[in-house]
Amino acid sequence: MSERQIVRNADGYFKALPPRVHVTLCQLPMAAVLAAVVLAAPAGWPGLLDGGPCRAAFGLHAVLLLACVLVPWDRLGPHLPLVIPLLDVVAVGLIRSGGVEGLPDLGLLALFPVLWISGSRLPARSSLALSVVAALLTGLPWVFEAGFAPSPDRIALDVLVPLLMVGVSLTVLLVRSRFTHQKRRSEDRETELQLLLTHSRGREALLGQILDTVDVGIVALDADGRRILTNSWQSQLEASAAPAGSPPSVREAELILTGHGHTAPLPPGRRPLQRAAAGETFADYLVCYGGEPAVRVASAGARPLTDDGAGSGGSVVQFHEVTVHIESLAAEKEVVSNFSHELRTPLTSIIGNLDLVLGDVDDLPAPAVRRIEIAQRNAERLLALVSELLKPGPRAVSVRPCRTDLAALVEAALSSAQAHARSMGVLLSADVSAPLWAEADPLRIGQVLDNLVSNAIKYSPGGGTVRIYASTGEGWVRLHVEDTGMGMTAADAAQVFTRFFRSPAARANSIPGAGLGLSITQDIVEGHGGKITCTSRPGHGSTFTVALPAGSTPQTA
Repeated sequence: MSERQIVRNADGYFKALPPRVHVTLCQLPMAAVLAAVVLAAPAGWPGLLDGGPCRAAFGLHAVLLLACVLVPWDRLGPHLPLVIPLLDVVAVGLIRSGGVEGLPDLGLLALFPVLWISGSRLPARSSLALSVVAALLTGLPWVFEAGFAPSPDRIALDVLVPLLMVGVSLTVLLVRSRFTHQKRRSEDRETELQLLLTHSRGREALLGQILDTVDVGIVALDADGRRILTNSWQSQLEASAAPAGSPPSVREAELILTGHGHTAPLPPGRRPLQRAAAGETFADYLVCYGGEPAVRVASAGARPLTDDGAGSGGSVVQFHEVTVHIESLAAEKEVVSNFSHELRTPLTSIIGNLDLVLGDVDDLPAPAVRRIEIAQRNAERLLALVSELLKPGPRAVSVRPCRTDLAALVEAALSSAQAHARSMGVLLSADVSAPLWAEADPLRIGQVLDNLVSNAIKYSPGGGTVRIYASTGEGWVRLHVEDTGMGMTAADAAQVFTRFFRSPAARANSIPGAGLGLSITQDIVEGHGGKITCTSRPGHGSTFTVALPAGSTPQTA
């Protein structure tokens, strides 16, 4: 226990005492000394108790001790008990005046009442004044003695005793002042700490509420790998993977955990919290909690914490449930597989029959042969792309760039779109010098041009012009598909490559589409290391620009 705690406990103990007990305890030290003098007087100082002043002094002190015990001090003022030490000083003076030969000067007994007065709750000036008065009172009975003849030693003693009492009083007052100051500082510091503790607990409670509100599992580990925080979402996730009959809190090693796509339990070293405790940093780590049919899939990630010394302070592991997403991907994969299979069979039949027709073209006019060849080329392209049309994200797009003449691809795209353009009253034109070489996948860039030209025609319902032109420079080849159709706002142009996005104007004019074509087009272009942009104005048409590497290392597109 510290010194401050000892002083605080003692102060609290004395404050808790009843006033009578407190006053009696203050009087007991002097009472004990006087009792010892009375007991030793017959043997050491015969005749001491025969003198009138000494008898009066001892009688006065007995009355004062009895008053300490009997008087109801709690009903009186807080400073009234100080009458006791002042009368004690009078008793000390009477003892000094009635002393006998061989008896030491008992004026030093005034220390007890002076200490009492100095240690009281009186202001410092009042305490010091009373202490001086008390010290002077010890010498007054001598002054009024019959035949008083001041001698140098008595005068010196009467001066030294008051000075000694004043010095003691000053010392006690200084100690009391320092103690009071330290106590006040301690109380202020304790109050400040209590406020900080209350504030900290409030912030902790708020943090706990926030962590328990989010639909994310969070576990914090200290530097030794022990848990220091787990939010309610994570507790529920772990409860779903606890073996039957397990207690509410189960260690990760006891949970039923498997890797995604595997039925074997995860070994301890591959479990998320164990990996984080070992200092690993990871993300998108799929873990299955529980068993069929109530399995839950979570994506786990761990990040290190750092302490003030920039050392390792533990880890934070977060868990996101992706069960629905995983099930959706599995369902989508199955749908795409079935869809591709169902389309591939009729496309194969169409291509086969077109091959048969083109095998005997002697009786067919040249325009008909050209249209059959266009149909055959587009059917083959559709057969190659059908299994990838609905796959999400750029990773579903595979490109095989090679040195390709883009002018030929532009010509093929315009030839394929002629029938559609004629039915919509749209004029197609191209301004591309041949050859126009670039590093590109012919199949994929042909798909890009088909999508852009088809969109340009589709969004020109009132007729107009669709023009393709090219520009080169700084290691890039740029193809521009420009139309004079309905156009769109700048805000719609910024979102036009978002999957499933359709502009309000397109929906208002009942123009068919799923909002996937331009997203797939962007994936293909970016798969080449290129970039596609759109500029448009409502009522003035749109221009899509495709930038592709010309073959050497290009500058920024």
